[in-house]
Amino acid sequence: MAEIGLVHFAKCALVIATKVLPLYRSKYSKHTFSQPQLLAILCLMRYEDWTFRETEVRLQEHVELRKVLGLKQAPDYTTFYRFMRRLNIDLIQTALQEAALQTMKDKPTNRAVFAVDATGLAPGAISTFFINRKRDRGEGLPWRYWLKWVVVVETKHQLLLAQIAKRGPYNDCALLRPLLDIAHQVMPASVVLADAEFDSERNHRHIREVHHMQSIIPAKRGKKTWHLKGIRAQMKNNFPAKKYSQRNLVETVFSAVKRKLSTRAPGRSLATQAMQALILGLAYNLYKL
Repeated sequence: MAEIGLVHFAKCALVIATKVLPLYRSKYSKHTFSQPQLLAILCLMRYEDWTFRETEVRLQEHVELRKVLGLKQAPDYTTFYRFMRRLNIDLIQTALQEAALQTMKDKPTNRAVFAVDATGLAPGAISTFFINRKRDRGEGLPWRYWLKWVVVVETKHQLLLAQIAKRGPYNDCALLRPLLDIAHQVMPASVVLADAEFDSERNHRHIREVHHMQSIIPAKRGKKTWHLKGIRAQMKNNFPAKKYSQRNLVETVFSAVKRKLSTRAPGRSLATQAMQALILGLAYNLYKL
């Protein structure tokens, strides 16, 4: 369980949700629960790594939590599950950026450094002990795929500025450009750091020519017989290892998310798992507030 109080987290989540969501979806809504309240509940669920049913029970038990969220009663778990299914990815991205900007407003930075990386999230609550037993018996793993979470992190404040979730294994090289386009809307940066998975001449040129930032990506993709040209050749011959060391801070963010919040993106469908991962990223930014 995370160490920041539930009431404080819920208050921050409700403030951010109110800024990015209208109170109700339409004038014909029942108006029992507002959309910001439901989004704050989802963030709280990912913050504590609760299931939908556990979240309903905790809200019923916690009077102060209901009070700070403005709830007269605890919603049924199906209410915020259906709300999550209706959520738009762009809305989660807007809330993610709003939380990041709120955190950075007291300590702005003029020369930000972006780090891009990916990690895997477990698709369910099954224990690693059970997985290892299945493997030892020669039965293999209970699933073939996992959820891959790709993020852009601002290294000074260690905040997420853009994110995307895909089914893994997946080649993330093409995801770097759209993610950087989103992150650049939040704040300009001077350097972009990424590991060899994102190595391509097209990515280098997009970073340097479109956004006018320095790109540092190890040139390790391809065969030994290939003759590298352009920016990739410069990376191969004169790699700025000292600047690149800041990329390790994105691993620090992944470690914090998995230790403090959750290692899972549960759900039976890929769409549910992806949305759970994106809300987890939002919960992490709220945790940093």
